[in-house]
Amino acid sequence: MRRRDLSILLAGSVALVFTACGDPSAAPPSGTAPPPAATSDAAPPLPADPSPTTSQPPAPTTTAKPAGRTVVLDPGHNGGNGTNSSAIKKQVPDGRGGTKACNTTGASTNAGYAEHSFTWDVAVRVREELTAKGVKVVMTRDSDSGVGPCVDERARIGNQAGADAVVSIHADGSNSPTARGFHIIYSAPPLNSAQGAPTAKLAAALRDTLRAKGFPLSNYIGSNGLHGRADIAGVNHSTRPAVMIECGNMRHPEDAAQISSAAGRARYADAITDGLLRYLG
Repeated sequence: MRRRDLSILLAGSVALVFTACGDPSAAPPSGTAPPPAATSDAAPPLPADPSPTTSQPPAPTTTAKPAGRTVVLDPGHNGGNGTNSSAIKKQVPDGRGGTKACNTTGASTNAGYAEHSFTWDVAVRVREELTAKGVKVVMTRDSDSGVGPCVDERARIGNQAGADAVVSIHADGSNSPTARGFHIIYSAPPLNSAQGAPTAKLAAALRDTLRAKGFPLSNYIGSNGLHGRADIAGVNHSTRPAVMIECGNMRHPEDAAQISSAAGRARYADAITDGLLRYLG
C-alpha cells in the first residue's frame, strides 16, 4: 500500500503592556486576568495568552547595533502620588475610547518598601548600563519625589522620542500568599503595527532574558510569562514597541526579598538591560 504523509498547517498569531499593580485593592485575583477597564465603547475581547508550546512570540531578531538607538524607561508611579490623590485620580483617555485614573500610588511589600522606590532604583540602574553602551535613554520622570505623569503622557514621551523600545517597570501587589514571579504585559488586541510583531519581539527578548537570569515566571497570571490586556492605557497609547514588566509580587516573601535588596534590584536591572540589548542588537 502506498504511504502518504499528512501535513498539518497550524495558523496562529500572537498580538503583543500596564497593570493595576499600583492599587492593591485592584490587584487581580490569583490565577485570573482582570477585566478590562470600563470604556464608553465596548473594549475588544482579549485573545488567549500565548501557549508555551505553540504560540510563543517569535524569538527576537537583531538587525542594528545598540549604539545610537533610543530607549524610553518608565519607572512606575512616583513618590509624590500618595499625597496628591486629586491629581492622580483625574481621568485621562485609556486609548480605547474610555477613561481611567491618571496614575496610582503603587503597591508595597508587607514591610513597607514602596513600589515607586523600587521602579525608580531599577530604572536608574538600567539607564546607567544602557548609556554606557551608547544607547540614548529617556526617562518618563526625572525624580522619585514628584507627581505623575499621567499614563497617557508617559506614552506620549515614548512616541515623541521615536523610541526603539519602551519599557515600563513595575512590581505587582497580589494578596495571594503563593503568587510569585514576573510577567510581561502587552496591549491586546493591538491598535497599531508597533503593538504587533515589534512588541512581540521585545516581550520575548525580555521574558527569555529574565528567565535565563533565574527569575521565575508568574505562577498566578498570564501564560508563560506573558499577559495581553486591553485596559492598560500606557501601552494602548504607544505607537512604539512597548511593554510593561511586573518584576514580581511584592507580597510574596521571596519576591519581596529580591525587590527590597540592593543586590536584588541590581539583578533585575542587569536582566532588563541584557534583554533590551538583545532586542536592539
